[in-house]
Amino acid sequence: MKFARIITVFICLFIANQTQAANVAREMATAANNLLNSLDSNKKAKANFDFNGKERLYWHFVPSEMLEGGNRKGLMIKEMNAKQRSLTHKLLLTVLSEGGHGKVKNIMFLEEILYVLEGKNRRFVRNSDAYHILIFGQPGKNTWGWRFEGHHLSLNYTIAAGKLRSVPSFWGSNPAVCDFGPGRTLVTLKIEEETARKLRLSLNGAQARQATIADKAPRDILTAALPKVEALDLTGIAFNQLKQEQQALLTTLIKEYINRHRTIVAKEDWNKIEKGGLSKIHFSWAGSTKQFEPHYYRVQGPSFLLEYANTQNGANHIHATWRDFAGDFGGDILREHFRKNH
Repeated sequence: MKFARIITVFICLFIANQTQAANVAREMATAANNLLNSLDSNKKAKANFDFNGKERLYWHFVPSEMLEGGNRKGLMIKEMNAKQRSLTHKLLLTVLSEGGHGKVKNIMFLEEILYVLEGKNRRFVRNSDAYHILIFGQPGKNTWGWRFEGHHLSLNYTIAAGKLRSVPSFWGSNPAVCDFGPGRTLVTLKIEEETARKLRLSLNGAQARQATIADKAPRDILTAALPKVEALDLTGIAFNQLKQEQQALLTTLIKEYINRHRTIVAKEDWNKIEKGGLSKIHFSWAGSTKQFEPHYYRVQGPSFLLEYANTQNGANHIHATWRDFAGDFGGDILREHFRKNH
């Protein structure tokens, strides 16, 4: 009888999680449709794309001037009225946690800092309003997706049969540390930077030799903005080669990336990681262990890869990405949907 009650509890928890995940997808579809319905025909044409078009897989985190055709697709925040801007952030909040949304706003704000640093002739590309929304397909109907993107930010979401995938995901920060005076420092990706360094410095000699893959950091993340990535060489130190407090640091680091999303989304990501096996996760480091000196790290598991590079502008310019080997752009849920329904 006791065993039966335990099984019942597990089944109820599973159903509850599935229901919550479906609710996220429904909330997202409602928010996306509210935004589309607020647009006139010209703005809607800029925001809405065919799900199977090439635009869905062409994502990037560089300034628009460096992209194909010298501009970024989608409807720009700058072109929206106050209501449409609010609806865009409501769409973001259907999937982002408060902390994740705060990071998004900080990344956007940093464009104003770059504008001041680089000069007034850069206003078009260094602008906190130069972020774009792209919606692929019809929200809530069959398969659809959307992206919020601009310099140092690209958030990609795919929904099929009520299931959500939130990859690829890119978050950058330049400057990484903004010092406005005593007590007025802005560090947008603080935990991503400091927790990884703390973990690296906690390693003993043998562990450090295992974890260090190069004395010099690569110039940037290795996977760039490829539409699909494969696992990188399985280098570095494995989770089960770390001490308990080091494992806790690595867990904190991974969760900082996934907790940018709402609890139910982050929980699903973490369950997938645990199912793949924590012992199969590897932490790799390259470059200096000192702040403001070029460094790079990555964490790779059976299903995922996160990469982080802080090498440019005096190692005060961060690029960080999260990829899923099967799920980028919803590859896994789209294959499952096609297999079941076609």
